[in-house]
Amino acid sequence: MSFMEDEVSDSAVESRSRLESYVFSCELSSEVPFYTFQADEDDDVEHFLELRTICLGDGAKEENNVVEVTAMNHQGKKISVPVANLNISCLPMVSLGEFELMAPVTLRLKSGTGPVTVSGLHLVATENEESELSDEDDDDDDVSVEEMPSVKPAKKKQKA
Repeated sequence: MSFMEDEVSDSAVESRSRLESYVFSCELSSEVPFYTFQADEDDDVEHFLELRTICLGDGAKEENNVVEVTAMNHQGKKISVPVANLNISCLPMVSLGEFELMAPVTLRLKSGTGPVTVSGLHLVATENEESELSDEDDDDDDVSVEEMPSVKPAKKKQKA
């Protein structure tokens, strides 16, 4: 699954980037208590993890399962935050909406034995080449706008 998205930069100059989305899922348990989402280093590509749901799996025990996310904050420092405290009897699943984080991101089962499934989207943003932009812009110049004649009210027929 992928889609295109237009973005406007802070300098108010319109730029276009391509945004592709892929399904993401991982399972955390006492055997595999953490998962690190990393991306290849590429100058023109940014990777994001958009978390959507966290839910307990089959075989979960009657205990609290705390899931913690570790990622960079706005100052470039690693920060760890608990995002879900699940219990099979009262809260087996939580919806995070569109909780978007830039790679690298580590998901950890801080307490409990799971299994806990974390799902969402892996977003890949790439910048389009300037040559593609200039071709698209040229196409817009060829379109001519014709003025529509003004609309006049219809005349009423009178009965004879």
